[in-house]
Amino acid sequence: MKMKKTTLALIFSLLVASAAHAQKEQPVPKDLPPYGPQTPFRAPDVQASKLDNGLTVWLVAQPGLPKVSFAVAVMGGLAVDPTNRPGLAELLARTVRQGTKTRSARQIAEEIQAAGGDLESGTTRDRVALGASVLSEKIEPAVGLLADILQNASFPDSEVDLAKRNLSNSLRQREAQPGFQANRALARVLFGDSPYSVIAPTQESITQITAGELRSEFAKRFRPDQTVLVAVGDFETAKMMALLKQKFAAWKAPATPAVAVTIKPPASAPHGVYFVPRPDSVQTTLVLAGFGPLRGDPDYEVTEVANVIFGGSFTSRLVTNIREDKGYTYTPFAMVQTFRQAGVVRSQADVRNAVTGASLNEMIYELNRMVTTSPTDEELGRAKRYLLGTEAINLQSRDSVAAELATLWAYGLPPDSIATYSKKISAASPEAVDAAAQKYFPAARMAIVAVGEEKVIRDALAPFGLPVQPAK
Repeated sequence: MKMKKTTLALIFSLLVASAAHAQKEQPVPKDLPPYGPQTPFRAPDVQASKLDNGLTVWLVAQPGLPKVSFAVAVMGGLAVDPTNRPGLAELLARTVRQGTKTRSARQIAEEIQAAGGDLESGTTRDRVALGASVLSEKIEPAVGLLADILQNASFPDSEVDLAKRNLSNSLRQREAQPGFQANRALARVLFGDSPYSVIAPTQESITQITAGELRSEFAKRFRPDQTVLVAVGDFETAKMMALLKQKFAAWKAPATPAVAVTIKPPASAPHGVYFVPRPDSVQTTLVLAGFGPLRGDPDYEVTEVANVIFGGSFTSRLVTNIREDKGYTYTPFAMVQTFRQAGVVRSQADVRNAVTGASLNEMIYELNRMVTTSPTDEELGRAKRYLLGTEAINLQSRDSVAAELATLWAYGLPPDSIATYSKKISAASPEAVDAAAQKYFPAARMAIVAVGEEKVIRDALAPFGLPVQPAK
């Protein structure tokens, strides 16, 4: 599509104005103390093993605080749901802990509370996850409870009916939020009809899913050779292993092949505007996203550094531009999302209707500035400190350590990837960050999703000369 000369002149003038702003250095108070030395990162010491039935076990003994956190990941999330039952995995995760052959939902809740903790479950596109945190003195009953759920979940009809009603209400609440509408549209734009295009159930699928279907899917997906159990906390490794062998000895993998899915994302996202109409909205949600690295790719860590410089922290270029300088939005952000078979680089901002076009212009400008303008020493150092400090803080929590390890396993990565992450962040060079930015951040590689008043979106984004069409 050709743009008129006036349109080109308008965009050029906006970019020049943006470039002028980018050259301004914000003064820093002279009396600030220097940065302290970066504390060496200490990765958890993971004892990895596998039971005879194929169950992967990763143990991290941390004496002291008398608690233990468990994380379980079972391969087979939203991406392996039947095509006529999108989102089944979410209902599966909600109901798997609502009863077994010998325990009711109430008994499960009472037992985990008696162990001084709680039990949670959820799902992603790749896996179903369970987590529990209990007192160290209650390890044995807690492991027994987890083993019973993983082997003997029964999905009582009454509990499934209740969970369906709750999920239906939850979905209505989510569907009213522009952020969820943008995420759902973005998944369809990026992944088309492939399994990764599903991020949630539909009201129709919730209505149609039966307790019998959940039992059938549970039997297919919940198998020891497709599961990891992570334990982090105050325990003796030998005693924990003996307990796990005892409690999970009867769990056998079926002879049938495990459920699997293969995703092959395209090289780049379709470059256009996909809108979700939200009548009478006073703001527009803008999302720009393209494909990024996998968690195990060599350039994953430097892409994280580039993302922090671009928009992934409060002092980033994007936040400084459209929040601090221009006041277009309150909470812009950028992130690198990873799944087992795909990675996504995305940025997002909720902006006032009146500045929808100007905001998109600045977001495009900052993406392309990452491609053409190397980070300063200050930007690079600040991004590294941010990432290393955030990781160090997160891994002070045993729940976070367990969850991170379970995620790494689901991505097919070894437990020492935590230590590798910190080393690669520390070693990221300006040249490596530039290469990642040039590979993943050009605005022309991005799909644009806009949620808001249709007329506002069409009028504000018309000068960009991009195709504007409804999202599926």
